[in-house]
Amino acid sequence: MLEHGAAKIYAGVRDPATAADQDVTPLRLDVTKPEEIAEAAAVAGDVTIVINNAGIASTGTGLLEGAFDGARRAMEVNYFGTWAVSRAFAPILARNGGGALVNMLSLASWVGQPLFPGYAAAKAAQWSLTDALRQGLREQGTLVIGVHAGFVDTDLGAWTDAPKISAADVAEQTLKALANDQVEVHADEKTRRVKAALSQPLNPQPRA
Repeated sequence: MLEHGAAKIYAGVRDPATAADQDVTPLRLDVTKPEEIAEAAAVAGDVTIVINNAGIASTGTGLLEGAFDGARRAMEVNYFGTWAVSRAFAPILARNGGGALVNMLSLASWVGQPLFPGYAAAKAAQWSLTDALRQGLREQGTLVIGVHAGFVDTDLGAWTDAPKISAADVAEQTLKALANDQVEVHADEKTRRVKAALSQPLNPQPRA
């Protein structure tokens, strides 16, 4: 973002002491804690771009077994966390000329995932929320962008050896979308194929 001309960058982190990058201003922010969201919004009143990047998987909740705790946690962070941060910062964006709100979504927003159904459901809900925010914030001039990708080479995707796109690549595509008023980013080829397939009829599943 600095390379693209950002004058100041806030980084929301659970522990500001871990933010070693001198180019960012750390803010204590757990998106499941309303008081920390309110405090972050009070400090960062000059922002023009808000990126909702907080996200967790829902390990431990299988499709047909396992407690729902992981899935509920994924919904709290991925869906309600994004909603709460967007609510807090929408008035700030409006005061600062509209700006942009970016939500980091997933290929799983569109496709059910038997291996991690709680995560996929939370991302589907976040996608719906992103569209609602896009419509609801249009009048105040806020661009709302949904960024979809398959596996990204971060800690969240470390459990799989599947092909991954780099976080830097996703970031660069997102910044191009911001520059071009593009409302959706399809960061990799698999995501683009899945998006295109959404308009196709479902194939009937043979009965046993």
